[in-house]
Amino acid sequence: MDAKGSSSNSGPKPPAPTVVDGVEQIEGKNLTLYFDGRRCIHSRFCVTRGPDVFLADVAGPWIQPDAMQVEQVAEIAHLCPSGAIRYRRKDGKPEEAPPPVNLIAIREGGPYAVRADIRMPGEPAQYRATLCRCGASKHKPFCDGSHHEIAFAATGEPPSGKTEMLPARNGPLSIEPQTDGPLKVTGNVEIMSGSGRVVARGTQTWLCRCGASKNKPFCDGSHRQIGFKS
Repeated sequence: MDAKGSSSNSGPKPPAPTVVDGVEQIEGKNLTLYFDGRRCIHSRFCVTRGPDVFLADVAGPWIQPDAMQVEQVAEIAHLCPSGAIRYRRKDGKPEEAPPPVNLIAIREGGPYAVRADIRMPGEPAQYRATLCRCGASKHKPFCDGSHHEIAFAATGEPPSGKTEMLPARNGPLSIEPQTDGPLKVTGNVEIMSGSGRVVARGTQTWLCRCGASKNKPFCDGSHRQIGFKS
């Protein structure tokens, strides 16, 4: 949802979701909304941009898919950095498209926020994901908010390195979590700081996900020294 806040909504009661493989599926007249609470990082775009659709602090069902126009609901879903919120239109019109530039944003004290045509072994391809970089998530490779519990401290503003423009900036982006090791990223990608500054561009890199690298966001082999287990 990326987060239940507070709301005084008193409209129609939201429909009960169907849960499939841990993902809530809510049927509306014009679209189906999906919510995966395991991937939610509580960024609160849903309950602040669409409080009539995403009801905050309510008991039971909290998503009312028909409370706004389809285009408005889709726009809110696209803002969800974790991919916890997804949708499927029923009118046959185009749905979410791959972004024109593959980006990995480094969140201050938090995860990697990926926007790309993501290809991840064993997981469905999507265009948005937040991936753990503290090493503590119980839902690896995805962030589950555990960085708050362990008071993970890591800057979102590392120094810039190689930033020459790539010939192409989009296309499939493969992310392969290495066993007890880093994230191997293959494909055109721009790594950016939390403030939007370019940190690096390239076609292959290894990103730390144990939380111990002294060269964050890049892996420096520290996972072996601390006995990181994925």
